[in-house]
Amino acid sequence: MTKAPPFLAVERVTIAVQVADRIRAAILDRTIAAGERLPPERTLASQFGVSRATIREALRHLQAEGLLASGGRTSPMQTATLDGATDRFREALTNVVRLQKVSLPDLVELRLAIETAALARACDAPVKEHLEAAHRQLSTMRDPEITRAAFHRADVAFHIALVAASGNEAHELVMLAVKDSIELHLDEALRARSFARVRPRLVADHAALLAAVERGSKTTVAKLLRNHLAGFYGT
Repeated sequence: MTKAPPFLAVERVTIAVQVADRIRAAILDRTIAAGERLPPERTLASQFGVSRATIREALRHLQAEGLLASGGRTSPMQTATLDGATDRFREALTNVVRLQKVSLPDLVELRLAIETAALARACDAPVKEHLEAAHRQLSTMRDPEITRAAFHRADVAFHIALVAASGNEAHELVMLAVKDSIELHLDEALRARSFARVRPRLVADHAALLAAVERGSKTTVAKLLRNHLAGFYGT
């Protein structure tokens, strides 16, 4: 039997990849601030000692990763803002979910885990401004003239506000991405029900959930959240 060689071939790293690695590192360690414009291609080529074509290739890599955004046809690239990078993350996760055909029950289970953890933390030390935002969204949902689309937007904003009230930015970020993925299933769930009939129960669910967070009742919050998501999505 022939023994397998102990080493694999060394991967050749192009100059453009090396340039992209250095710029990426500068963006991530904030040597280059969010939203800051990069020098023009000619200047970057001179600084790195490479061709402008190499710079363009490196910048395309970083733009595809969501770390750079176009500054216009004639303007230099600029580093992505936090909102821009967040949007790319959400878009990427949503695409993965669609490609993998992740089921609604699995998504709801993930959302339940994230939201329960976030709301438990919010029970201990809520961020006041986000609780106030949740109250505003609840008021919107109580409007008797509200449309289904507007109600759904307020519903989503309510849950995001409660998660944000935990003060945990990672919870909020992942919740946003999971929420986008769940929305792929939402139209079907809503079409199967009478909005006029389901709206009062949903408003009551949200009011009870917010009140439980403000009381700091973690056990009640967990129970209300599970019942709410199971009832709405039928999981």
